[in-house]
Amino acid sequence: MSTATQQTHNAADDAGSSSMGQGRVLESLGQSIAAGSLPPGTRLTLEGLQQEFGISRTVARDTMKVLESMNLVYSRRRVGIVVQERTLWNVFDPKLVRWRLASERRDIQYASLTELRIAVEPIAAAGAARRASAVERAQLVSLAAELRRLGEAGDLEAFLVVDTQFHQLLLRSCGNEMFRAVEDMVAEVLLSRTRQGLMPFKPRDEALCAHEDVAAAVASGDAAAAERATRRILFEVRDAMGLG
Repeated sequence: MSTATQQTHNAADDAGSSSMGQGRVLESLGQSIAAGSLPPGTRLTLEGLQQEFGISRTVARDTMKVLESMNLVYSRRRVGIVVQERTLWNVFDPKLVRWRLASERRDIQYASLTELRIAVEPIAAAGAARRASAVERAQLVSLAAELRRLGEAGDLEAFLVVDTQFHQLLLRSCGNEMFRAVEDMVAEVLLSRTRQGLMPFKPRDEALCAHEDVAAAVASGDAAAAERATRRILFEVRDAMGLG
């Protein structure tokens, strides 16, 4: 191997190690902030992060930039890096949603996210009934049928993948870019609910029927029926989780 080629490989290895290091530190700090073990007002320093995690200054600085972009921390000259007040967090960021759902405060987060879904997804389904393409309508019907098959088989991992695709497609095909922007957040909610054992071994028949009804309503262009059926899905989620 030539010297130039070896240098290229070394640079790639360094970049990969740096990326893995940043991901590890980001997850650790993000979870600690979301859980409240690093409460608002906590001061952090690059030097302290380097020592605690055994990382370079570059990785520490890049990690702080990501957290700052999420409004979890802010930096001030002669003050340093400070954990931000909760009211200023970017609560729609999928990573923060994941961290909050992994914390002891998950019940509060599930409740607020379910309320948001109830407010958004039925209207998105109505929009999909009006504006989805023929291909998207057919995809929803196909996904609903697959949910029925996987749900009755009790294959929760595969069911999660298809359920996520179903709800993301609803949001994506509704014609409202604001609703579409929350599709990754909804995916995190569905993933966390399954990973934390909050889904029944076999989804309830009522939920499977409601997904089929949503797909059929969107496919036929019935906006009111699509909205009603989506509400049934989300009310079932709310009741199953005891969110009232």
